[in-house]
Amino acid sequence: MEVRYISCYIEDNIAIVQINNPPVNELSVQVIKELDKTLDLLSEKNDTKVIIITGKGRFFCTGVDIKEIAEFNSTRDSKEFRMRGRELIKKILNSQKPLIATINNVCLGEGLELAMACHIRVATVNARLGLPEIAFGILPGFGGIRLLQGLVGRGKAIEMILTGEKFLAKDMQEIGLVNHVVPGNRLISEAIKIACKITEKGLNVVSSALKIIMQDSLKDFDKESGVEDRIFEKIYETGDWRERISAFLEKKQI
Repeated sequence: MEVRYISCYIEDNIAIVQINNPPVNELSVQVIKELDKTLDLLSEKNDTKVIIITGKGRFFCTGVDIKEIAEFNSTRDSKEFRMRGRELIKKILNSQKPLIATINNVCLGEGLELAMACHIRVATVNARLGLPEIAFGILPGFGGIRLLQGLVGRGKAIEMILTGEKFLAKDMQEIGLVNHVVPGNRLISEAIKIACKITEKGLNVVSSALKIIMQDSLKDFDKESGVEDRIFEKIYETGDWRERISAFLEKKQI
């Protein structure tokens, strides 16, 4: 498979995976495919013990490609896209190698779902995080509601999902959504510093720890998938989401 949107290099047992889909690193179908394939390859590499995911340029990831969403013609299209994204998230949750999300500036929607699936999150001081899907008449589709509630608790999760607001990383650190907040010029170096501490440990014991820690999250994730699908099918049939997305795209073009 030709790789256009994902770059990766490995040094000192640490793989740095970069999303490069300018200008805002949206998760299009192709980006998801390439990221999924890259993680598969890294899972088999003996010289990789920790994986760092970041975004090239000013943004980590602003979510899915809204133009692609607008072109969905059936509930089947919607479901196939969600399943593809959900499988990527599940792969990260189930990874035997730790993943660190390094969040530069903006991390929204499915971009935040991707970051929440990672085991550790490091963000810049000016980073803003949120799940704005409700403004488009939809909900987080890659399992983000369950992931968010598991990290920040039900009360804050309800507020974030129902308002769709963006929150500063420093405030999210206090409630557990972000592990570390650092100046922008220290983002990658801080992630590498954490990764180095992990690579010093045995891969087997690290993998075993992840398996124990993540088992409840994986069970909850699988349990919620069927419920999500039924809810999304009802949302899709209303058509309200299509009007909201069309209005957004028209405003963007002005």
